Amino acid sequence: MKNRIFNYLPAPLRSVLRQIYFFLGELYDRLLGNTQEMIPPKRMIFVGPGDFQNIGNHFFQIFINQGGLKNKDKVLDVGCGIGRMAVPLTGFLHETGVYEGFDIVPEAIRWCRHNITPKFKNFHFIKADIYNQNYNPSGRLRATEFRFPYEEGQFDFIFLTSVFTHMIPEEIEHYFSEISRVLKNNGTCLITFFLENVESRAFMDAGKSALNFKFQFPGFSSTNSELPESAVCFSEDYITGLYQRNHLIISSTDYGGWSGRKPALSHHDIIIAKKS
Repeated sequence: MKNRIFNYLPAPLRSVLRQIYFFLGELYDRLLGNTQEMIPPKRMIFVGPGDFQNIGNHFFQIFINQGGLKNKDKVLDVGCGIGRMAVPLTGFLHETGVYEGFDIVPEAIRWCRHNITPKFKNFHFIKADIYNQNYNPSGRLRATEFRFPYEEGQFDFIFLTSVFTHMIPEEIEHYFSEISRVLKNNGTCLITFFLENVESRAFMDAGKSALNFKFQFPGFSSTNSELPESAVCFSEDYITGLYQRNHLIISSTDYGGWSGRKPALSHHDIIIAKKS
């Protein structure tokens, strides 16, 4: 009920209230000494269930073992959140390597700038002023209008974890073009999805999946009819077509455990590709 009332408030007021809430909470934690270095307070972690450190470390291993990440790479974290993927990279990237991350949640970027960048000067965080009803209600831009603030062919390795699982087709189509633009030739991108194919649909129909994308929308399906971006599933054929259109050659697809598959590398489906 509280969230519903909050969502009816004017967007600028919601944004201010969120910032006050997080600022006061962070100040309270610091006064009581309830802080851990490089780990945000639990109330600030909005990136979903699961252990912050364990999930970050798990994906860190995937970046290296499956993605081939090198310690001197220039890395882009699209939708970096509050640093879940950045933190384990701080002990890996060489000083000549570079980490860039952007996100739409102002409080998350502020936390990362305050807690990560001072210790690791090659880690940079940018706020993307993109509108989102829950996370950035005062945002000026739509996702389809946002140009990644980086030069062409700048990055060796780009990853998106749990980003396209919350975006609609026209948004991810624009992001795909931006990923291709800023990725170096022969650079790697790793992206997580919920993919619908014959097998995952069969698992859903049999009631074996953790998520059931039963609500149909133009170009995608969702678990929620009122807030479709809460979890978004795309046809695998549609996604592979986007890779082809953007000169990204898929090198591997690991299907996730969300659909009921066992064993699984991750909860999400993971596609790794190279720019041709």
